[in-house]
Amino acid sequence: MTDATRQRVGARSTQKRADVLQALDACQDFVSAQQLYTRMTASGLQVGLSTVYRTLQALDRGGRLDTVRDTDGERLYRWRSPSGHRHYLICRRCSRSQAVDTDAVELWVEHISATSGFADVEHTLELSGLCPDCHPPAR
Repeated sequence: MTDATRQRVGARSTQKRADVLQALDACQDFVSAQQLYTRMTASGLQVGLSTVYRTLQALDRGGRLDTVRDTDGERLYRWRSPSGHRHYLICRRCSRSQAVDTDAVELWVEHISATSGFADVEHTLELSGLCPDCHPPAR
C-alpha cells in the first residue's frame, strides 16, 4: 500500500482496506457499504462486510468522503472532490448524482455560525428527485 493510499484511509493499512479503496475509486456515483461489498465479492475479492463499513467510516471521519442518506436512511458514500465539501442532487430511482451550486446555503451557514456564537458548525443538505432518465419531460 502506498503512502498516498495510507493517507486516504486514515487508519491501519491492510490489503483488504486497499481493496475497498480501489473498489470505491471505481464508483462514479454514491454507493452504500452493502453495494460496495456486493460489487467487491462479485468480482472475486474476499472481504468482510465489517471491513467495508469500518473503512468507509474511517474515511468519512477523516473528511475524505461526501456522505448522503438514501430514502431508506442508509448512508451512501463517494470520494470528496479535491475542491472540498459539495452538495448533490440524487435520483431516488437510479441513484444518479449531480453536484449542485449551493453557495447561498454555505453563506447562510457562515452567517448562522457568526451570529449564534457556535464554532465549528457542520451541516447536512440532502436533495433528491427524479433524474431526466427516470422522469423524462412531458412532450
